[in-house]
Amino acid sequence: MRLLALLFLGFSLFSCSQEAVQADTTMYFPPINASNWETMTMDEAGFNAANLDDLLAYLELKGTKGFMILKNGKIVLENYFNGHSQNSYWYWASAGKTLTALTVGIAQEEAYLDINNKTSDYLGLAWTDETNEQENAITIKHQLTMTTGLNDFFFYCTDPSCLHFKAPAGNRWAYHNAPYTLLQSVVSQAVSGNFKTYFNEKIRDKIGMNGSWISSGYNSVYWSTTRSMARFGLLIANEAVWDQTPVLSDQNYYQEMLHSSQDLNASYGYLWWLNGKDSFMLPSTQEVFNGSIIPNAPSDLVAALGANDQKLYIVPSENLVIVRMGESAEEDALSVSSFDNVLWQKISAVINN
Repeated sequence: MRLLALLFLGFSLFSCSQEAVQADTTMYFPPINASNWETMTMDEAGFNAANLDDLLAYLELKGTKGFMILKNGKIVLENYFNGHSQNSYWYWASAGKTLTALTVGIAQEEAYLDINNKTSDYLGLAWTDETNEQENAITIKHQLTMTTGLNDFFFYCTDPSCLHFKAPAGNRWAYHNAPYTLLQSVVSQAVSGNFKTYFNEKIRDKIGMNGSWISSGYNSVYWSTTRSMARFGLLIANEAVWDQTPVLSDQNYYQEMLHSSQDLNASYGYLWWLNGKDSFMLPSTQEVFNGSIIPNAPSDLVAALGANDQKLYIVPSENLVIVRMGESAEEDALSVSSFDNVLWQKISAVINN
C-alpha cells in the first residue's frame, strides 16, 4: 500500500508539474480597450537580472526611445528613454511593411484578391512604363517578395515614369519601396474602399492598437506607441490569432509570409525578415552574404525592420516579442544594421539565465 501511495504521489506531482509548465506557456492578451497589461517578473521569466543594467545603458546610449520585452504576452521589461513615454507616438518606418503584408493576406482570405494575380488587374495597365507583356508578368506576390524586377534606382517614386524594367519579374530580388507602397493601392482597389480604413477594421481595432498611417510624398508610414507595436508582435507570435479570435485564419498564407518566399533571398518572406538562413541579401546591393542576418539571435527569429533601427523581433520558440523604437543607433540602414547583432548579444545576456 505504501508503494502504491508513493507512486500515486509521484504521479500527482508530475501531473501538477506538467500543468504548471503548460500554464507558463499560455499566451496572455491585454484587454482591447484598456491600458492595463499584466506583467511578469524577471525571475518568473527566467531572465538574468545581473545583465539588465548593461542592456538598458546600451539602449539609452544608442538613441532608443521605447523598448519592451514580452514573454508569453506579459510585459517583462518596458523602458522609455530620451523624453519618450508610454503614450508617445513614433514611426515604424519599413517595419510597417509587415502590417501591409498581413492586410494583403486578410484581403485574399476574404476573396477580394489573389496574390498570384497580376498587379495590373487591380491598378490597370500602364502603372509602370514597361511594355504590357513585361508589366502583366508582375503579380502581387512579386510585390510582397521584392521581386518585381523593376529598377530600384527610383526607390520611393510610384509614378509610372519612375517604374522602369530592370529584369523579368521573379528573376531579381531588390529591396524597393515603390512596388511595396503600391500594395496599399492594390488593396484599396480590391476592396473598393480605403486601405487605411480596411486596415483599421481588420487589424488595428481588433487587437487594441492605436496609431495611424501618415502619408508623406510617395511614402505611407505607420506611427503608434511602443505598446501598439508590441500588440502586433503578439498577434504574429500567436499565429495571427488574438486571444481566441483569428485575425487571419488562412494558415497557408501565414506560413508563407514567415518563410523564405523565393530562391533569391532566403532571409525574406512576405515583407518579413527571417533569421537562421544560410544566406541573405540587403537593400541597395545585389550581393549575397553567407550566414544569418542576426547571428547572435535565435535561429527562428522573424523580424519587422525599419529605417533608423525600428525593430520588432519575434521568437516563436520562446514566446518572446521584443520592440525597439528610436533614433538611428549607428548607421543609416533601411532594415538590418550592425546594431541588431550587438543588441542581441546584450538581449541574450538577459533572457538566457
